[in-house]
Amino acid sequence: MSRIKDPHPGGPVVRVEDLNVSFDGRQVVQGLSFTVHPGECLALVGESGSGKSVTARALMGLAGPGSVVQAGALEVAGRDGRALSQRNWRELRGNKVGLILQDALTSLDPLRTVGREIDDALRLHSKMSASARAARVIDLLESVGLDDPARRARQRSGELSGGMRQRALIASALALDPALIIADEPTTALDATIAASVMDLLGQLRQAGSGMLLISHDLATVAAVADTIAVMAAGRIVEHGPRTQLLEDPQHPYTQALLAAVPAGKPRFMRLSPAPPATPGAPGAPASGAKGPATAVRTQTTPVLRASGLVKSFRTGKSTDFPAVRGVDFELLPGRTLGVVGESGSGKTTTARMVLGLLTPDAGTVELFGKPWSGVPESARRSRRSELGAIYQDPLSSFDPRFSVAALLADALSGGATRNPRAWAGQITELLQLVGLTPETADRRPATLSGGQRQRLAIARALAPKPQLLICDEPVSALDVSIQAQVLDLLDALQQRLGLSYLFISHDLSVIRHMSDDVLVMRAGEVVESGATETVFNNPQHQYTRALLGAAPLEHPRGH
Repeated sequence: MSRIKDPHPGGPVVRVEDLNVSFDGRQVVQGLSFTVHPGECLALVGESGSGKSVTARALMGLAGPGSVVQAGALEVAGRDGRALSQRNWRELRGNKVGLILQDALTSLDPLRTVGREIDDALRLHSKMSASARAARVIDLLESVGLDDPARRARQRSGELSGGMRQRALIASALALDPALIIADEPTTALDATIAASVMDLLGQLRQAGSGMLLISHDLATVAAVADTIAVMAAGRIVEHGPRTQLLEDPQHPYTQALLAAVPAGKPRFMRLSPAPPATPGAPGAPASGAKGPATAVRTQTTPVLRASGLVKSFRTGKSTDFPAVRGVDFELLPGRTLGVVGESGSGKTTTARMVLGLLTPDAGTVELFGKPWSGVPESARRSRRSELGAIYQDPLSSFDPRFSVAALLADALSGGATRNPRAWAGQITELLQLVGLTPETADRRPATLSGGQRQRLAIARALAPKPQLLICDEPVSALDVSIQAQVLDLLDALQQRLGLSYLFISHDLSVIRHMSDDVLVMRAGEVVESGATETVFNNPQHQYTRALLGAAPLEHPRGH
């Protein structure tokens, strides 16, 4: 990694004083001040709507239509951003400022090769010859760790894996040795090992002399790279300081809450979010009509779920089968949580779909409460479908947008017989209170709810038929950390109260460790390791498990 020269020796690559950004009179960024020097990484951390990305776009002249940007100082790579025309900004972007976005698939042009994508920046902003540019493209792809860079340069983004695409995007951002790199959630869409390698690469760039603004919702992730951290909430920086100081001794209640919400290092059933005031029907409070206590369910010894030798392949060509699941075995006991962890393509969701009866295994069996579940006609399963429920990553796509919350719950309570809420008013109110939603929510439509409220509604709908088993497929991966904490606490409380059993699927090891009694580690369709969660995490036997654990953010997101 060649050292990037500071074009302004002794000065910062970014200096912002009293930055304010508004849209149609609504203030979204208020009074921000910070600096970034060459070789320094400032992490801007906050949840959705905090103003992080708007701040980053303002530093590139891309705040957007209808925006009003005002600042006492807005200096970027030695230029006064307040006085730049759009042409000046275009000259600055790519040349002096490199941008790395979250979704490389949409950021890279699918119709052009990766090499052409990088070459364009060189062609537009440098006087290099075509041959020199071609050599520079290969060097850049090699510098970001892509194997066979000459072949990768000839490929389009759709032919690359997620990690490869993100590395190609980083190479494009680095093409002209920018003084400043802005990385906006660069690892959110990536698996753990790939995310770790991208963060390592960003750390190398910082050490080579690049100034870096790293934007994230995850304090644990930025702890590995950032020198200083600024925590944003409601458009303001509420706390700003050196990484170690801020993580070891946070002063602001919001920073403290963010750190408390991170599940890494938090034992089973430890609350991640502040305890809500006790209300009738809320989780943990007495409620009428609920099932018996968890202890009554846990006296059973028959597994609620047993999978034996599950195999599933998918046809990818006229004569080619892709083995998605290969010989998976597991048991889930009453009142317990079995965590299933693995990266994209490991077979987690295919396994879940076989458990739900949505896919038929090519071989092997699924038993539900000691009785055959796979290999039987759907007509025989229909009367038993209420015994299990499912919670997905994106609940909004599973809700009929035409119906109110009450109608959706009435449909679930009646088994699809009616969407008339009046017949189920009492049960609807009880379900809403059970998951921490107010009765007034019943009249709203799902699209008007926040992400956390929608996930609570999804849980309420899953609980409506009073199942004993819930399949949770990435139920919190799309949520901010504080909302994630609330949903995980809710699932814990419901399990303890109702004696529920969970098959909990996630790519996030810290979530799996916090939520699970037992764990399966899957790779390429196979279970490579299984056992009690703490045993697997403290003494992993398989090389892949060790690699996953080594790639995870710090178990305790503190300074290091």
